[in-house]
Amino acid sequence: MLKKLFTKKATSASENSEAEMAIKSRIFTMNLTDMKAYINNNIKDFHVCSYGLNEVLRRVITPDASTKKYYLSMDDMDSKKKKAFDLFIVAMKNSQITLESLELMKTFLEVYAELIADYDKKNKEIYSSRLKDSINTGLSTLEHLLHFKNQRSVLS
Repeated sequence: MLKKLFTKKATSASENSEAEMAIKSRIFTMNLTDMKAYINNNIKDFHVCSYGLNEVLRRVITPDASTKKYYLSMDDMDSKKKKAFDLFIVAMKNSQITLESLELMKTFLEVYAELIADYDKKNKEIYSSRLKDSINTGLSTLEHLLHFKNQRSVLS
């Protein structure tokens, strides 16, 4: 009887890791437009989840293993930079946000600080403040979600 209990847990854990690997491999093939569509939940057969959201954010801020280069560089076109900045702003407004997402956003700001400043200077944009404000938006979204979960647990 106990064996059944433990095998079910092991099976569900392996199913979760398989699902996470499928999400990770699918996100790895996406470009910025596809990633934004995923975060906005506009891909019909691929619904957004907190793991997928974090994988999208992680993909942009993690250097490539073979080339040791980040997803964005100073040489990239301004449209690619703008799409990446907009992607992070949209991600912070998503309801699947977690504390890890906020930490990834902070890392994004640290990694691409020079790139953001350069983009704002060249294009007379205000992405540096918009990205910082999106962290506050994400934090308030996370607080609302936690408050809702606390109310729900009290009512149960």
